[in-house]
Amino acid sequence: MAGRGHRFLRYADDLIILCKSKRSAYRTLEKILPYIEGKLFLKVNRQKTTIDYIGKIKFLGFTFYRYNRETRVRTHPKTIEKMKNKIRELTAKSNGWSNEYRAIKLRQYIIGWINYFKLANMKRLLKEIDEWMRRRIRMVYWKQWKKVKTRYQMLKHFGIDGDKAWEFANTRKGYWRTSNSPILSRSLNNQTINSLGYIFFFDYYQQVCVN
Repeated sequence: MAGRGHRFLRYADDLIILCKSKRSAYRTLEKILPYIEGKLFLKVNRQKTTIDYIGKIKFLGFTFYRYNRETRVRTHPKTIEKMKNKIRELTAKSNGWSNEYRAIKLRQYIIGWINYFKLANMKRLLKEIDEWMRRRIRMVYWKQWKKVKTRYQMLKHFGIDGDKAWEFANTRKGYWRTSNSPILSRSLNNQTINSLGYIFFFDYYQQVCVN
């Protein structure tokens, strides 16, 4: 491939061959498959083998895009959806975890995820993910404060005055809607959530970002 002037990326058995045209890509694929399977005796997964524009492929969870005549890296949409599903799992009230253990598990996942994907350009995306994640954390706490009395006491503990705390403790709104309310955003604000042991994607990304 190098002799033919192809640029390529390889990580273990994952491989991308970069071609200047679709015609060239088909021609290259026809020539490389017999070599890989006939000479190297390796099996090619035909279902995962595709020819497409570089911006549409998924490679190790990444994809690529062009900006100001430069090729840049970002996380693939399927990678983001998988990450969000993991956050849903870690912030589910039904898992029976303590808040302290949940914060530890989230911390472990976030550190591992960011260290793997830190090459990607995703500052804006991570800010949006963090806002959504904070809302889910607020929802977890609100679910834990099941009784009106408990909600009233906890809202007062986190700085809401008595009348407002009592009014809000008696709300009939659903958990998800309540998690985005001004009062819960004030009582469990970003600083308070951080003090409870949680870390967030964007904050850690800024510490290790290589962009």
